[in-house]
Amino acid sequence: MRPVVVTVAITGSVARKADNPTVPITPAEQIESTHAAYEAGAALAHIHVREDDESPSLDPERFGQVQEGIRRHCPDMIVQFSTSGSGPDPVERGACLIHRPDMASLTTGSVNFGEGVYENPAASFTALGRRMREEGVRPEIEVFDLTHIHNARRLVDEGVIGAEPHLQFVMGIRNALPPDPHLLDILLAETQRLLPGATWGAFGIGRFQSPVMGWAVSRGAQGVRTGLEDNVRLSKERLADGNADLVRLAARICAEHGARPATPAEARAILHLG
Repeated sequence: MRPVVVTVAITGSVARKADNPTVPITPAEQIESTHAAYEAGAALAHIHVREDDESPSLDPERFGQVQEGIRRHCPDMIVQFSTSGSGPDPVERGACLIHRPDMASLTTGSVNFGEGVYENPAASFTALGRRMREEGVRPEIEVFDLTHIHNARRLVDEGVIGAEPHLQFVMGIRNALPPDPHLLDILLAETQRLLPGATWGAFGIGRFQSPVMGWAVSRGAQGVRTGLEDNVRLSKERLADGNADLVRLAARICAEHGARPATPAEARAILHLG
């Protein structure tokens, strides 16, 4: 069966324990939840951090604590930090890169996000890309809009990022890309035209999490993403019992399309990580 990199987005910045009591908030909770997801088949952990009051945080110390715990308990698992934030300041959002994770998310353009705007001006995402290159961190391009693929191509042309980036298509956020397989085909075709050496994955928000994973795997995606950042429910009737529950569901969806979760070593090879 074909190996597919299963990313677990363990926390995010929105879901709270009131939404699902298993949402991990403290570094210790995040490490424990990631370990369970790792044992269920996740090869890559996408990390946000929170303050103890559950509010979003950009504290580099907390990122470092989570990374150290994952590396201790989850041998060879890929650690990916989020560089998202409430403002466009690349210095603040890139402060966590001092810990040199394997990867970090890089959104190459602004986008509507619910009733607000996720700000990523060109100067900001270019500066973040350069900081990743300086620290030896491989970027994952988060694609919320078709223009983000074209902006990634510009970063390649300018030498800010390598010619074989990993792209993650984000579908189902209100007022952004709808969850539609036709749109996924358009995104994939444009990626293959502009970035023929790229690897890619896709994920959906909320109830669209499972359908988007299926569309992606059936189209040959190198990766899929699941986790409590994107969806706190296993079904309409049932909350997920932690991140591992969602990873097991992702593994079942992969199996339906002749694929299986990649091991961490396989994931590193697929994503061109040493």
